[in-house]
Amino acid sequence: MKAIPYGRQNITEEDIKVVLETLQSDYLTQGPKIAEFETAFANYIGSEYAVALANGTAALHLCTLVLGVKEGDKVITTPITFAASANCVRYCGGEVVFSDIDPETYLLDINKVRLLLENAPKGTYKGIIPVDFAGRSNDLEAFKALADEFELWIIEDSCHSPGGSFKDSQGNTQNCGNGNYADLAIFSFHPVKHIASGEGGMITTNDKNLYEKLLQLRTHGIVKNNDLYTNTVELAGGEDQYPGWYMEMQNLGFNYRLTDFQAALGLSQLSRADHGISRRKEIATKYFDALKDQAYIKGQSGVVEGHAYHLYIIEVEDRLGLYNYLRNKNIYAQIHYIPCHLMPYYKQFGWKEGDFPYAENYYKHCISLPMYPTLTDDEQAYVINEINTFYSEKY
Repeated sequence: MKAIPYGRQNITEEDIKVVLETLQSDYLTQGPKIAEFETAFANYIGSEYAVALANGTAALHLCTLVLGVKEGDKVITTPITFAASANCVRYCGGEVVFSDIDPETYLLDINKVRLLLENAPKGTYKGIIPVDFAGRSNDLEAFKALADEFELWIIEDSCHSPGGSFKDSQGNTQNCGNGNYADLAIFSFHPVKHIASGEGGMITTNDKNLYEKLLQLRTHGIVKNNDLYTNTVELAGGEDQYPGWYMEMQNLGFNYRLTDFQAALGLSQLSRADHGISRRKEIATKYFDALKDQAYIKGQSGVVEGHAYHLYIIEVEDRLGLYNYLRNKNIYAQIHYIPCHLMPYYKQFGWKEGDFPYAENYYKHCISLPMYPTLTDDEQAYVINEINTFYSEKY
């Protein structure tokens, strides 16, 4: 059996065609494909605005910047996530406060977040970053109610969940990142994600003011708009009007732009995103049905409405043994994630083993199985068979 990774991009002939067309066009960057991708993505998610960026981490950084995170501001997030979900707060000098997960969903436990907020003076915390981990959506309606009660903002980290959703209290489907409950949401277009552009990210929002700030910060803080200039026409070098070359740097921004050929690839991938989600759900259902009655399974992602299945996770005993056994069989499962609070960088702030029992117990047993739309039925059957073979002598 050829190597089976935990995730893999799917680049089609159509993808290659549109990228080549863009490479042969007049624009490699700052051209029309960016706005086209942003509009298409906003329509897909259901948000008012979308801003394309260099990667998901850049998206997180700009979110914290436009929300005004500054030195000493406390922001709550989950320890079971990629480090960028926490690091974006540190980039602005803020303080990351971790809170434990719900062991059933693997998501930030809203009840524990409420306890943090209730046990501190009002105003202690500035915001919450819930993560739609593995593709499972948080109940953003509930988080929004909690945030409003304590005057907090919300950044929804939806890197794992384009196409994911949850049902609100009225039974309506709410797409991850649609902006109805979070101030801002972010996505990633890394190759193992649902939509691949090599590298790339997106911020979605329904707030026009935040949207306009994001556009400026994405490109060095530079403004090119006659109505927004603060310098005089004369200083700019004009007479009756600002000259065509003129622009102003009004804030300290960054070069966080996406290229046009990356946007073209993202657009092409977006056109078949629903098919990818459908196939991921089929794969998840097969894993669940095959493994649900096995004695060695302590927990798994399961079949959940609205789950986008970036990852399919099982919890097992002897995780290290299984991991090494599968690698020897050319199955490259992965671990998501080492708890952030136990990373040496965050331990220096006083976080330690034992702080979050559910997150730490999850980490001891979790393993992510191969999950991507081009995984074949035969390959998945091989993965399931090898897992059963490994545990056959133990149970």
